[in-house]
Amino acid sequence: MADAVVGIIGMGDMGKMYARALAAAGWKVHASDLPDKTSGLREEFACNANITVLDNGQLVSRSSDWIMYSVEAKHIASVVAHCGPSTKLNAVVGGQTSTKAPEIAAFEAHLPPDIEIVTCHSLHGPKVNPKGQPLAIIPHRVKHPSSITLVEDILSCLESNYVRLTAEQHDRITADTQAVTHAAFLSMGAAWHANNQFPWEIPRYIGGVENVKINLMFRIYSNKWHVYAGLAILNPAAKAQIRQYAESVSALFKLMLAGDREGLRSRILTARDAVFGRRREGHEQLLLQDELLDRFSLGEKPATRVKNNHLSLLAMVDCWWKLGIVPYDHMICSTPLFRLWLGITEYVFRTSEFLDECIDTAIADNTFRADDLEFTFGARDWSERVDLGNMVWLRQHTLFLLPFAMPCHAMLIWFNLPRTATARNSKRFKSTLSRGSRRRRAWGMK
Repeated sequence: MADAVVGIIGMGDMGKMYARALAAAGWKVHASDLPDKTSGLREEFACNANITVLDNGQLVSRSSDWIMYSVEAKHIASVVAHCGPSTKLNAVVGGQTSTKAPEIAAFEAHLPPDIEIVTCHSLHGPKVNPKGQPLAIIPHRVKHPSSITLVEDILSCLESNYVRLTAEQHDRITADTQAVTHAAFLSMGAAWHANNQFPWEIPRYIGGVENVKINLMFRIYSNKWHVYAGLAILNPAAKAQIRQYAESVSALFKLMLAGDREGLRSRILTARDAVFGRRREGHEQLLLQDELLDRFSLGEKPATRVKNNHLSLLAMVDCWWKLGIVPYDHMICSTPLFRLWLGITEYVFRTSEFLDECIDTAIADNTFRADDLEFTFGARDWSERVDLGNMVWLRQHTLFLLPFAMPCHAMLIWFNLPRTATARNSKRFKSTLSRGSRRRRAWGMK
């Protein structure tokens, strides 16, 4: 259907990214958002002949051949209830929410039963070039294979790597790769804020692994708060993982305070062997190397590197071990953030001298002890807020920290970081995608 019309309900950052990309490829796009944003959107896209901003989502549903809902996960049910019954006969419907459980529930509840559902999820933010990034394609209710073909044809202009999954597989993988990653960096920002520190101004936080940690923290805080809150609260698999990360942080910190070197070492090495111990095809070389780690610094590198125990990284592998997660299995559906987070974690755990240094520092050096204390508090606080399931509290907490975590000069450095790291590891990522395709075929999926 070369003349198919694409409908986008919700013109936030991701909705606009999709609209521009699809329109540039020649697709006709019908779009809508809240009524008070309509005039502004029409002005913004006035020069784009392929994008038509309609008055409401019902008109988009009535006139489009593939309708994509690009709204916050917490609003998906009400929006689909309002617009879904107007869906055009024989149209295909999907969504771009990061958590598929509430999205699929909304579609099943409010779409006419003859409407086919082929949903999707671009596993990156709106400021990342989609070329080469994973794009989950989720055929949920399909009678005609042509419906899947239509969606894949429409999205082919993004030049992303398609990954076919079920909604349940998608939510489990995104929980494994994103929920704890977000929790770690939100807790990191909270700790630095609590200690009245700007880490890019402190020599002990400049150089190597520290560069990536700080830049990733900035990137997390640069995204919309609802992305993390929705994933944490609405993804069925996320709460347990965030809780385990907080428990891992607390358990390791207590071993550090007790001076229990053998207990700490035994636990860390057990976690290392469980996560990194098996030799894996395509994973012999480290994801990140020293020269790359040092390239993206926010300050002048000190003459002598200050040793750090890297509690946030130790706890991540401990968490993966406790949950039985092998992160390489999820590279097929990983975000740029996760690949960088895995890269620095792998660097620490697969460099024996560095890992030994972390353990020794954790026991014998109190330089980072106050920071570790606040980080432990931050991880537990985030976990408790998620367990309570209160979106308002998560919003208030994240927005309170935002001014601290957003120096504009750092963003210029960040936006080069994932691009460079991805370029360095493109062969490994493609190799993982290939293995993932074989694994999906074993699951009976295309």
